[in-house]
Amino acid sequence: MDLGLSHLGAYFFIFFARVADMSLDVIRLLMLMRGRKLIASMVGFVEVSIFIVALGKALSGGIDDPVKIIAYAGGFATGNFIGSLIEEWLAVGHLSMQVYPSPGNTTELCNRFREQGFGVTTVSGCGRNGERTILFVLLKRSNLKLATQILDEIQPGIFFNISDARAVRGGVFPVPKSKLIKSK
Repeated sequence: MDLGLSHLGAYFFIFFARVADMSLDVIRLLMLMRGRKLIASMVGFVEVSIFIVALGKALSGGIDDPVKIIAYAGGFATGNFIGSLIEEWLAVGHLSMQVYPSPGNTTELCNRFREQGFGVTTVSGCGRNGERTILFVLLKRSNLKLATQILDEIQPGIFFNISDARAVRGGVFPVPKSKLIKSK
């Protein structure tokens, strides 16, 4: 019976170690992409330490135990999923949003974004159906939900695209509600 419990403990250890190291892998890559090299290096040190221990445990006694392989692979997959949830929760960095409103909604969208503290730059362009105004909005990842809510309220189904902004200098961003100065 003790042998079964030790095997079960090994399976759980392998699974949860892989969850931890893959979650850290996602965080490390996020930090690298945001230019935070020192944090990425420290996270990488912990990540690879966990990885080596998990791999050693998975390979101990050979690779004849299919449950170890399943625990290892399951931890890998689960770690990616959990890492992506952590990445969304952290919302580190900035995004660049390009919005292509229908002609009647441009002013309303600009005003609404600016009321919420976003900086908006407009550029004229020509698309398949003629002249269009493109809105450029640089935002913190933590403000993405607010920005998309504004778009959905004013023009549901609006066409926009979002890309990561690697480096940002200056700009206008909404002030977090916790930092707003209350008037007396």
